[in-house]
Amino acid sequence: MAVPALTKTHPVADELAQLLFEGADRERVHGAWRRLVSGKEFAYRPGLPPEERTALSYERLRLLNDAAGDPVELAADPYRLAGLHEWTGPVDGGLTTLASIHYNLFLGSVLDHDGGRDRDLSAFTSLRRTGTFLCTELEHGNDVASMETVAVFDRATGGFHLTTPTPGARKFMPNTSLTGGPKTAVVAARLVVDGEDQGTFLFLTPLSDESGHLPGVRVRPLPQRTGTPVDHCLTSFDRVWLPREALLEAEHGRLGSDGTLASSLGNRRKRLLRSINRVTMGKLCMSAGTLGMSRAALTIAVRYAHSRFLAGPKAGDRIPLAAHRSHHGRLLHALATAYAMTFLHRSLVSRFAVHAEEDRAEVEREVAVAKGWITWQARAITTECRERCGAQGLFPANGLADLPLNIEGGITAEGDNLVIWVKAASEMVFGHQGVRAGESGDPEGRELTELPFLRDLLAEAERIWQDRARTALREGPSGDPVGRWNATSDAALEMVSAHARLQAADAFLAAASRAEDPRAGFLMRSLCRLFLLRQLGEHTGDLLAEGRLTPDHVRALPKTVDTLVGELAPHLMTLVDAFDLPAEVLSGIPIASGGSVGGDEVDWEEAGVRAGVVVAGAH
Repeated sequence: MAVPALTKTHPVADELAQLLFEGADRERVHGAWRRLVSGKEFAYRPGLPPEERTALSYERLRLLNDAAGDPVELAADPYRLAGLHEWTGPVDGGLTTLASIHYNLFLGSVLDHDGGRDRDLSAFTSLRRTGTFLCTELEHGNDVASMETVAVFDRATGGFHLTTPTPGARKFMPNTSLTGGPKTAVVAARLVVDGEDQGTFLFLTPLSDESGHLPGVRVRPLPQRTGTPVDHCLTSFDRVWLPREALLEAEHGRLGSDGTLASSLGNRRKRLLRSINRVTMGKLCMSAGTLGMSRAALTIAVRYAHSRFLAGPKAGDRIPLAAHRSHHGRLLHALATAYAMTFLHRSLVSRFAVHAEEDRAEVEREVAVAKGWITWQARAITTECRERCGAQGLFPANGLADLPLNIEGGITAEGDNLVIWVKAASEMVFGHQGVRAGESGDPEGRELTELPFLRDLLAEAERIWQDRARTALREGPSGDPVGRWNATSDAALEMVSAHARLQAADAFLAAASRAEDPRAGFLMRSLCRLFLLRQLGEHTGDLLAEGRLTPDHVRALPKTVDTLVGELAPHLMTLVDAFDLPAEVLSGIPIASGGSVGGDEVDWEEAGVRAGVVVAGAH
């Protein structure tokens, strides 16, 4: 199938892409991954059973490794690591999971500890052995501090005996089957010395070789889950002996030859958090994967909306789906959110890459908040796009059907969204200073088209919910911590939600200010305005009651949104062209390339002319 004419790059779309994809760093961060997924090896393969789909993901992991350059450098580069997930997410959710585990959780954890680069990592960098990460246990998910797996120090050998003491302590869902070849794990376990629990540390643990699983390693496959299949298993250990060098050490814990632990951290919980600190980068990776899925879904749905024709108002007329406000309006709101998600993610990857130790707690919290918001929005966007493509969206060949289910994994991985938001909320009730009353200014004379005004209104919404949470916590039942938090949590979670959207808006506004082409700047500001207006809709009552909006503002809001949608509708194609999905990928998706599953191809350029739509090359 020929590449549709609408994929031709337009200067405005190209500048938007520069803003979306790291500017001058675009090639370094995204280039290799974009070219990788353009290859025929990543094309959709119909009819594969789950076992073969899983094996295919491992084959693709090797292709990815070949394209990665130095895997050690990749694991240490938050920008490229996140970029990897953005481009693999839409084409193979299983590959995205495997790559995230191998490069971030496994290899990254080894490198983050003493002597990581001095170890012989060649088996892992060449993928002769695939790395995996075993932390979560069957009965200990988000409460990993309660994990039961133990590594008992053996004074006679200087090594450790790794043991799973109860059925509930089996490691839950790691990719530990024999599919994909020999594997080695980083295993989180309690270090026990002379019967004393020293806290949780990581242990480098071979699991299998070419002949099968190693003695003492017990692996049971789990049933197939939703989304792209991965070889998830239950894994346990029966006194598996590990040498002294299996313990991954750093300043948070070093074990002397006499069994004495030296640590810069005073308690076991802090040692645990330091041991598994790669989970924060994992949150950025999970967010990145769902970002890529959202942008791909929108590209497919918008292109389909311009090639799918239906009866017009006059006999014999045929007009595209994209002509209808009920259709393009929903896609535009999703587009505005996807742009905001992308810019928020960019800002946090940059912040994470350079943060100082004293900022660690705040950065980790912001990453957790963003992960929850981005992955939830991604689910909503991909579901919307699937619905807008009707029955065609149900066929996996059209690139949409698997995306919402794959995003479910991101919502749960690296900390269930609601749980990490509850933790952030508890810290932010009194530990975060938002906008104070009076900073938003007098609303009289302000227009709903003013971006600074809209931004300050969203900040005011965060402040309102924070005040409510603080009041609820102070007034909650004394002597009942759970009851006090129950009375507080709803307001606190609303505060977190408003905070996430405010951070996204700020990142969006900052990106819009960097636009050089006036046309790109117009689209960026308009799309950011649409995003802010949508976020404010649910807060108008509170803002009116607090005197931050006038009744006229509230009455004018629906018309303002509708007018803005009308102005943006002709630019739908330009806005998704900026997502830069490779032509090779689009040409393999029937409804993204002018065709349909079970139908004939459509002449894309001719369809655009008949519909009178504005194409990217005609702006």
